[in-house]
Amino acid sequence: MDNYDIKDISLAEGGRRRIEWAEREMPVLRQICERFKKERPLDGIRISACLHVTTETANLMYTLHEGGADVLLTASNPLSTQDDVAASLVTHFEIPVYAIKGEDNVTYYKHINAALDYEPNFTMDDGADLVSTLHTDRREIMDSVVGGTEETTTGVIRLRAMAADGALNYPIIAVNDALTKHLFDNRYGTGQSTVDGIIRATNILLAGKTVVVAGYGWCGRGFAMRVRGMGANVIVTEVDPLPALEAMMDGFRVMPMNEAAPIGDIFVTLTGDLNVIDGHHFEMMKDGAIVGNSGHFNVEINIPALKEMARNSRLVRPYVEQFELPDGRRINLLGDGRLINLAAAEGHPASVMDMSFANQALSLEYMLKNVDTMQQKVYAVPEEIDLRIARLKLEAMQVEIDVLTPEQIAYLNSWQEGT
Repeated sequence: MDNYDIKDISLAEGGRRRIEWAEREMPVLRQICERFKKERPLDGIRISACLHVTTETANLMYTLHEGGADVLLTASNPLSTQDDVAASLVTHFEIPVYAIKGEDNVTYYKHINAALDYEPNFTMDDGADLVSTLHTDRREIMDSVVGGTEETTTGVIRLRAMAADGALNYPIIAVNDALTKHLFDNRYGTGQSTVDGIIRATNILLAGKTVVVAGYGWCGRGFAMRVRGMGANVIVTEVDPLPALEAMMDGFRVMPMNEAAPIGDIFVTLTGDLNVIDGHHFEMMKDGAIVGNSGHFNVEINIPALKEMARNSRLVRPYVEQFELPDGRRINLLGDGRLINLAAAEGHPASVMDMSFANQALSLEYMLKNVDTMQQKVYAVPEEIDLRIARLKLEAMQVEIDVLTPEQIAYLNSWQEGT
């Protein structure tokens, strides 16, 4: 193969061992893969995937490949690529990969354009960079694309904005919104992996620290839950009264970021919005404050403002850049504001990505069968797919549940019986 751009092909063997290790924790995707091998439902279609290049993603790419698809993978974040995994995908699975950990912005978009040069029939995105580039700069290949899927909250927000503006040219299924995705991937996956990334980057003790969690969506809930379990004092900041109320009822302190900034030791953004931590917040932070992000893009932290305020900066640890302010206070930025759970750690555990990527595979199969009747908008994952994945996961965990009796079904579908 010569259609790839990765860091080092010699890393492939180590990557294969880690891919196989992850596969053991992905029983639902494994069952789908076995069926795809027999049925070949994706025969003849080209897929360009813009996802985090991890061991779990490698197992999804293998599943799609075994289902008959021609697959190409590029990174959805400059710091999330696992270079040994990229090498293994190229060497052992002959899947083109365009991804290098730490690539600059120019290379990042060069790789996205390489994925679009593939003239895909379907896009598989995580953050909507692939789709937005296609719609803005690469419209000459638009006719080849008939559908797509989106993995994460930030991407779904962008795609719904495109659809509302009439700018979206083909249907996309919001995999992120499946219950078996965001209830588990976002809450348990992001919760655990964000703690993992912070500890790997800093080696600090979380117990006794004041941790400020910006955003109490499913990712924020998961992280707040986990970091409290590590002994931290947790503050939640929110703009929406409903999750703010929920955070209060869950036992967390809730306040504006302006009030949290002077008392927090660690700040983590999980909102999907812009400048959640802004220049005036840095002015109030204590010496040694640690700032990180676990939302999709690094715009959640106003890094340009921090750089402009600082009189100097230095890398004090891998993934920890320390900015010294004019009064001598130091602000420590983790992973250049990128997803710290992927920049400094390995992202979500394979067992939760099992459900997320099962949704990707089955949504793609569903779309291939139904795309002719779908409009140019963002669709939810069909409920039957969500329920099928939940059942398969329970079976893999050897957990049985009750089944409604005919009498119970009749009762639930009637209105005549009362007290």
